[in-house]
Amino acid sequence: MAAPDNSTANTANVPRGERKGYALVAVLYMLGLCMGALDMSIVNPARTVIQNTLGVDDSLGVWILTIYTLAYAVSIPIMGKLADRHGRKWIYLLCIFLFGAGSALCGLAQSVGSFELLIGARVVQALGGGGIMPVATAEFGTAFPEEKRGMALGIVGMIYGMASIFGPSIGSLILDIFGQDQWQFIFYVNIPICLIVLVLGIVKLPNSREDEVKPIDGLGILLLTLMTLCLMYGIKNIDFFEFWESLISLQVLPFLLAFIVLLPLFVFREKRAADPILSLRYFTDINILITLACAVISGIVMMGTIFYPQFCENALFMKSGSGGYLIALLGLGSGVGAMTSGKLIDKYGVKPVLAAGFIGAAAGSLFMAFVACTWPNIVTVCTTMILTGLGLGFTMGAPLNYMMLQNTSDAESNSALATLSLVRSIGTAVAPSIMVAFIVHASVFMQDNLMAAMPDEVTVSPLPHAAELDRKLDDLRATEDGAKMLEGADIPSLGSLTAIEIPMGGSAADADPAVQPSAETLEQLQNSDVTTIVEACKAMSADMFAQMKPALIQKAQDGMDQGIAAMQDGLSQMDASLDRMQDAAAGGHGGAMEGARTQLAAARDELAERYCQ
Repeated sequence: MAAPDNSTANTANVPRGERKGYALVAVLYMLGLCMGALDMSIVNPARTVIQNTLGVDDSLGVWILTIYTLAYAVSIPIMGKLADRHGRKWIYLLCIFLFGAGSALCGLAQSVGSFELLIGARVVQALGGGGIMPVATAEFGTAFPEEKRGMALGIVGMIYGMASIFGPSIGSLILDIFGQDQWQFIFYVNIPICLIVLVLGIVKLPNSREDEVKPIDGLGILLLTLMTLCLMYGIKNIDFFEFWESLISLQVLPFLLAFIVLLPLFVFREKRAADPILSLRYFTDINILITLACAVISGIVMMGTIFYPQFCENALFMKSGSGGYLIALLGLGSGVGAMTSGKLIDKYGVKPVLAAGFIGAAAGSLFMAFVACTWPNIVTVCTTMILTGLGLGFTMGAPLNYMMLQNTSDAESNSALATLSLVRSIGTAVAPSIMVAFIVHASVFMQDNLMAAMPDEVTVSPLPHAAELDRKLDDLRATEDGAKMLEGADIPSLGSLTAIEIPMGGSAADADPAVQPSAETLEQLQNSDVTTIVEACKAMSADMFAQMKPALIQKAQDGMDQGIAAMQDGLSQMDASLDRMQDAAAGGHGGAMEGARTQLAAARDELAERYCQ
């Protein structure tokens, strides 16, 4: 009698991530994850090109990214919940389809020259993109046993982190290859990837879903959508250094009030919904609350990296636009950190790894501020990139996803990670406002820093024969008669007369305390986002320098005048010394004294020509 076939039973006991053929499943999820992460930033270098091509100004052009951010945030919890209800496979493939269709329509917008079509297409694209990240992450987080979960989530963190960091560089590369006027290829590049994932996904992706499907919480979805839009748009417009003024503005207060009004309605609805769209338990569990708070911080920290290319260019005097090449070190550090963090979590647990991540990110920032900015060179700049990258990898890689899954059930893993992604998006939304506020505050010291950088002396080559003349005068002073003849003659060492001091005195702010960013520049900064904040900072610097230029020129001229006056006073003293030497020479020691006097007179005339003409 044949032995019973236990292969099916044995396979069922093997974790999904370790079964034969899972490698292709993993690749399909990673392709979507990489594509979704890239598109968060790949559009950045093309934003101004796009708005100029379609004939819109900055106030409308900013919506190319803003609308994506808002729709992305709305999509995250909805797609996560649908994946819990209907299984990952079909929701993931729906997200891929929406993302691909939106990308195709974005590219088509250039062909028809329609900004409205582009905005609508970005919404479709974001609705798909919002579901890719939590669904793919949940798959990796639940497909492996707990002792290998950190490694799996480390892979997710590596892909997401590196794709997010390299997005702007890849966008610039596409523009370089196809040309600035062919920006549609930034979107078209997604289409073949989407088609591959869709075709293979229909055949190869497994699907699992809850047996008991409860009615969908339509009213909860509506309330959550409105709350998310109001909160994200409101905090995006807060100026943290003009907090109260911005808080009561029409761009902030009405939206935050709407959020406050909707919040109790949402809580009331979710407590009575058969299947809540967002579990309220997440906000009462202390471990989950800590995880969500860390997610907000990590989103803010991640946004800070948009200034790193500009920092590299300024520190190393690189050609404008080439600073992105050194971002490869940041991406490399992030990838290594994410993979390493995953393995360390499996071995030591999540808390020490997360703590190491925040310490590493802080160390990178402190190293930049106190070392790389003070001694800018290739070694200190590269060290900054690597340290920060490792810290980001440890923070945004496995730890937060692991903590969220650790405190929720597998059945709600998609919703749990969607909530984490939503909260992280809030951090990325508020980050530009915080960074702009610090930039504007730092500009107060711009004048004094410029004045400190001004030269305090003008240097020229030594006077001819200065050493010979100094030696001859020293020889005369060494003799009894020469010492008597030169008594009272205040003749400086001519070999040291190679510079004229320029006493700048005081601070630039004293000269013109009214210098500050113009209203137009401040508005540009306040309306900036990740695509424009660096250019807005450059515009602010140019604006303030233009205001400071007259005061700087006047201050420098005053300093030069003071320095020249001091040199002229010195020349007058030399004239008096020459007269005394001539009188001494008339007393019977004319030979040596006359020669020294003649050369000293020639040196005096050259000093006057160099400094006082």
